[in-house]
Amino acid sequence: MARRRRGGNVSLPWERRGSWRQLLSGSRWKAVLALVLLFGAGALVWSSADRNRRERETHVAIAEVRRAIVRFRAEVGRCPRSTTELVHPPRSRTRYLREMPKDGWDRQLWVRCPSQVDPDDFTVLSAGPSGSFFVDDNVQ
Repeated sequence: MARRRRGGNVSLPWERRGSWRQLLSGSRWKAVLALVLLFGAGALVWSSADRNRRERETHVAIAEVRRAIVRFRAEVGRCPRSTTELVHPPRSRTRYLREMPKDGWDRQLWVRCPSQVDPDDFTVLSAGPSGSFFVDDNVQ
């Protein structure tokens, strides 16, 4: 019976070329690290820009609803009973909104009229990125 030889240098083609060990050997690890850091920084910048864009869209939607409520109160003389009254008004033929705008996260806005603090004012609020009014990331 023949003995097996140990320690042979047999390597498969995918192990020789382009392996992680070769990629990270020598000075190449610096280039790989730079690419990873670059992609990480790009992801952070993109997520921050996306959040800012969504917050701007939310502020625009809130301002639109606030203007509609002010016009409704001036013409009808009371607060709207629901947000559907802004889209489908009760007595007047004036539509205050074509459709109820949504916030930057594609969720409905919350309207409280009159406000709890001031009976002559009202509150328009978005749940923010979390989607919950119980988390402190609401947008006013």
